[in-house]
Amino acid sequence: RNVLRKQRNWERQLAAKRSKRKEEKQRRKLNREQESDNVQFTKRVMKAITKERLAEAQSTGLKLCIDLSMTDSMSDKEISRLAGQLRRLYGSNKKAARPFHLFLTDLREDSRVYRECIRMNDGFLNYAMDITEESCLDLFPPETIIYLTPDAEEALETVDADKVYILGGLVDESIQKKLSFSRASDLSVCTARLPIDEYMVKKNNTKNFHSKILSVNQVFDILLTFCQTGSWTEALQTWFPRGKGFVVASDDSPPLPVFPART
Repeated sequence: RNVLRKQRNWERQLAAKRSKRKEEKQRRKLNREQESDNVQFTKRVMKAITKERLAEAQSTGLKLCIDLSMTDSMSDKEISRLAGQLRRLYGSNKKAARPFHLFLTDLREDSRVYRECIRMNDGFLNYAMDITEESCLDLFPPETIIYLTPDAEEALETVDADKVYILGGLVDESIQKKLSFSRASDLSVCTARLPIDEYMVKKNNTKNFHSKILSVNQVFDILLTFCQTGSWTEALQTWFPRGKGFVVASDDSPPLPVFPART
């Protein structure tokens, strides 16, 4: 039994490393494309443009919260991983043509994740996002909230400017199952999952490993790409880690509409 447990841990670590390498490769590619498009701008000008985009997003952008109310159940190692995921998530939002208005909710100043974010992420307190100890229910009406969790029955079809989307601040190794779904049930808000079953199929692999559990920044990258392209196929194909054992189905489904943010 111990041998099997070690084998599974090794496989998960290997899959995570492969996923991280793929993400970094994709980010480098996007960075090269953006650099070639913006070669005529100086770094100072680009920084000003990014700052202006993020400021506009805080007024008119699609709203997305990271719910950090469940971090007490996580180990110190998991807390460190979450802090790194939040850094990558913010980096993706900075590069987006139409960034989200980001919120970190239930983030107490005396919490481990707060201290770790400050330790690991340079300039964390200057991030262009709302950092608050309040919960999403303190900030938004419950009928506007959609909690994204892999255990939801309904698949997310589109991203609506009238809704607020919540991601649970957890990592893959979290001991408790369905924790984000239970959290959403406690809040009495609607839930949805990424449309993985609708657009992807299991891929045969020697380890027979298949997982739909994604990190916070991976889910965010998928949402961000969908909002830019209107295509779940493209978003999932670009960001869903290959090591999870799923591939986009060959029969491509038509893109779904994205409702623009109201000004």
